[in-house]
Formats: sequence, C-alpha cells, structure tokens
Amino acid sequence: MAGSSHGHTPAAWTGVIIAFIGFCVAGAFMVMNQPVGFWAGMGLTLLGAVVGGIMKAMGLGQPKDLHPVHKKTEDLEPARAES
Repeated sequence: MAGSSHGHTPAAWTGVIIAFIGFCVAGAFMVMNQPVGFWAGMGLTLLGAVVGGIMKAMGLGQPKDLHPVHKKTEDLEPARAES
C-alpha cells in the first residue's frame, strides 16, 4: 500500500485523527459510566468522517484517476510491455 499513496493525504490524516480522538473520548466516558460524554465522543468520531469527506471534496484527498486501480486496462498495457 505504501507505493500507492493510499491514505497519505491531508484529508485522510485529519479524518482519522479526529475519529481516533472521538473513539478515545467515547471509550473513556464509557468506562466512567457517563452516557453524555460517550455520545459526545461518538459524535466526534462521526465528525472525523464528515471532515475527511469535506476535505476530499475540496481537493485535499487522493484523486481517483491517479490510482492504478481506477485506470482502464488499455491504459496500463503499454507500461507492462516496457517492463
């Protein structure tokens, strides 16, 4: 996966960091038996997905046309013949 730059974008990093913080907050409040804090943490977790999606829509994510999985087979054939 490292060769495909999968997840190496500002949108991915930001979304995952926010979701991770939300997960930690929800877990801590669950152990403390505080439902309001738990649901606040779950809200943060969902906010991470929303923020990541918005950032990707703003152009801070990986464009699909650069990833080899999303290219047509005909586009990849000359590269295979050269190697």
